[in-house]
Amino acid sequence: MFRLRPTRIRGLSFYRAPEGALDPGADDLDELIHAHSRFQSVDDPELFAVYAVHEVGATLPPEALAASHHTLMVVREFRRVPLDASALALAVFRARGGYAAGAIAALAHWAERAVSVAEPAYLLVAHSLEEPRLIALLTGVHECRALLGSRASAFSVDSLLAEASPMLMTEPEWYAYCAPDLAATPQLISPSAV
Repeated sequence: MFRLRPTRIRGLSFYRAPEGALDPGADDLDELIHAHSRFQSVDDPELFAVYAVHEVGATLPPEALAASHHTLMVVREFRRVPLDASALALAVFRARGGYAAGAIAALAHWAERAVSVAEPAYLLVAHSLEEPRLIALLTGVHECRALLGSRASAFSVDSLLAEASPMLMTEPEWYAYCAPDLAATPQLISPSAV
């Protein structure tokens, strides 16, 4: 059977920067980077995450050289064309030992239900190749408010947390989209965003 190898790799990198400052090298990305988005931790303003999609063989972004870089393996992805989101949101889940497969399955099942009910602009569930217990949930953010706090919507993570909590080491880590060039207009996303 003939199989095509992927031409793009997805990565998620975490780094620390002083509060209010972004990594100055984070936007100096190679021309082979297809898209990238930067996120800031909701609970820790010095913690940032960068999600990047790059061509196989591309030079990784500077943050990828850090010890906290993860190659993401897609479990579920849903995208409306064109991507019509005013921002993006990221949630990171860390499964307990021996529960990675169950936690990934719970997130994948939740994603399918959420897509059926809420029809989000974008939704990605992926896990780390290097650390399979790390699971990322990336959403287009007309759904951001629901994902980050308003638990009453159709896109609520309440049902997910009720099912997945026993399989998780800690509560999910929440990240909000941020970009240095959009500080004055946080309702927009960067043209190079995922």
